[in-house]
Amino acid sequence: PAIKEQLQSLAIDGTSSTVLLCNAQGKTLTEPLLYNDSRGQAVEASLQTLAPTEHLVQSASSSLAKLLWWSGQDYFAQARYFLHQADWLAAILHGQWGVSDYHNALKLGYDLQTLTYPDWLSQTAFFPLLPQVLEPGKPIGIIQRTVADSLDLPPNCQVCAGSTDSIAAFLASGLSQPGEAVTSLGSTLVLKLLSEAYVEDLGAGIYSHRLGKYWLTGGASNTGGAILRHFFEDEELAQLSLGIDPEVPSPYDYYPLLKPGERFPINDPELEPRLTPRADHPTAFLQGLLEGLARIEALGYGTLQRLGATPLQRVYTAGGGAQNIAWQAIRARHLRVPILISPQTEAAYGTARLAQQGLQGYV
Repeated sequence: PAIKEQLQSLAIDGTSSTVLLCNAQGKTLTEPLLYNDSRGQAVEASLQTLAPTEHLVQSASSSLAKLLWWSGQDYFAQARYFLHQADWLAAILHGQWGVSDYHNALKLGYDLQTLTYPDWLSQTAFFPLLPQVLEPGKPIGIIQRTVADSLDLPPNCQVCAGSTDSIAAFLASGLSQPGEAVTSLGSTLVLKLLSEAYVEDLGAGIYSHRLGKYWLTGGASNTGGAILRHFFEDEELAQLSLGIDPEVPSPYDYYPLLKPGERFPINDPELEPRLTPRADHPTAFLQGLLEGLARIEALGYGTLQRLGATPLQRVYTAGGGAQNIAWQAIRARHLRVPILISPQTEAAYGTARLAQQGLQGYV
C-alpha cells in the first residue's frame, strides 16, 4: 500500500503482435489473436498486394496480417479500434481508446524512420481503426478516477505509452551508449545492439527498433540454451563447466541446433545441425557446444556491424546462461569485448523506467 500511494506514473509492456479488435466502447468483439497466431496465412496474397515486398509485415503472424484476416469476418463491421494488448490495457486505465506506441506499431506497418503511417497503409479502408502512435513513455493521460479507486492508486497517476516485452527487457539493463548490447541466453540466443545507424536485412531476420535518436537492432538465432538442456541436466551443466579451461579453444566445430533450420545470423531454413564428431568426454562435448554458441553470437554481432551498425563495445548478458562463468569467458574470447551481467533483466523493470523517465537517455 505504501508503494502504491507514491505511484506517479505507469506504463505497460506487451508481447508484440498480440492484438484485439474492439467496438466503440473498447469492448472486444472476439478473442484476442496471440503473437504466434498464423491465421494470416489465409490472406497472404492480399498482404503481398498491400505492403511492399520484403516488408516486416509480410509474415502470417504480423499485426497487419491479423487485421487483414479480421477484415474478412462478419463482425468486422462493428469494429472501431484495432489495438495491441498493451494499448488495450492502458486504455482501460486512462480511458482514451486508440492510442499506441511506435514499438508495438512496428509490425502493423508504422514507419519508424518518418514516424508516420505509410501511404500504402493510410489509403486502406480499415485505416480509421488504427491507433494514434506515440513515443514510448510519453504521457497519455491521468488514470480514470473510478479505476484509481478500484486499484487503490493515486488519482493523479499518469499513464504513459508502453512498449514491447523484449524492448522493455533491454531498457531494464539501463544501457544508453551506442555500441552497448544485450545478449539474452535463454532457450534461444537473442542479440540486441544499440546503434547510431538504422540497419535492416529482413531476409536474415534483422531489423531495427527506434529508441529516441538511436536504433536497437538485432536478431534471434534458433540455437541457445535449449540445445544444452537437450544433452545435459542443469546440475551436469554446472559440474562439467567447472572442468572447462575457457582459454584453450575447443577443436570441435559445432553449429548447435536441435533441428534443421536457422534464421540469424545465417538465414537458411534447411541448415543442418552440426554436432559431429561427438567428443568422447562430456566436458569436451559441452565445451564444443559452448564454443559453437559463442561463434554464432560473434557472427551475429559481426553481421550487424557489416550492415553498418555501431561497432560493438561491450555486451551485457541476460537469461539463465549469464551465470555460467566458463561460457562467459569463452564468449569474451570470441567477442573481444567486455562481457558483463545485466543488473536488471525483468521487462517490468524496464517498463517502470520507461514510465519514470521516458526515452530521455536516448535523446
